[in-house]
Amino acid sequence: QVQLVEPGGGLVQAGGSLRLSCVASGITFRNYEMGWYRQAPGKQRKLDAIITRNGTTNSADSGKGRFTISRDNAKKMLYLQMNSLKPEDTAVYYCYAQGWVSKNDYWGQGTQVTVSP
Repeated sequence: QVQLVEPGGGLVQAGGSLRLSCVASGITFRNYEMGWYRQAPGKQRKLDAIITRNGTTNSADSGKGRFTISRDNAKKMLYLQMNSLKPEDTAVYYCYAQGWVSKNDYWGQGTQVTVSP
């Protein structure tokens, strides 16, 4: 059974930092492209950052210079370091995995991040 679990959300003041984590089980993690998405109330889910199985990263404009995605294949962990947070970053953040060959994809249950002014 595949599981993506995201502890680490919470409430933070504007300008603060938060690190999200995602722990994967049931997949061969090193063979998966990974990503973080966000969904704000009343809005569509959108991509924040992706990291390939080889470690190449790409970020959406909203997080460039502030958010850093990383992974630890040995621990089957995905991270999103978020700095200089803004109230508009408030959203539910989802961990995402897509098989490099199989293209099977999976979502975490989401974790709430709230940034107060």
